[in-house]
Amino acid sequence: MDDAQIRREVLEALQGIAPEVEPETLRSDRPLRDEVDLDSMDWLRFLAALHLRLGVNIPEADYQQLASLDALLAYLGRRLAAG
Repeated sequence: MDDAQIRREVLEALQGIAPEVEPETLRSDRPLRDEVDLDSMDWLRFLAALHLRLGVNIPEADYQQLASLDALLAYLGRRLAAG
């Protein structure tokens, strides 16, 4: 899966949790939860949706690595590349 596909899957999962999100307005270098106003339950639902879509298990210990959209995409890219 290439970077564009990962981004598409992430944004679709995000819109499934927060339909009001307009992906083209997101600043990918800012804290994602703040950008889309996700509370802790929405964040967990979003991560579960990513797991279903991409098959990537994201342990709670790694949540700090997912602060921004850029960081999340890089993390998922590494995890998918590692198999």
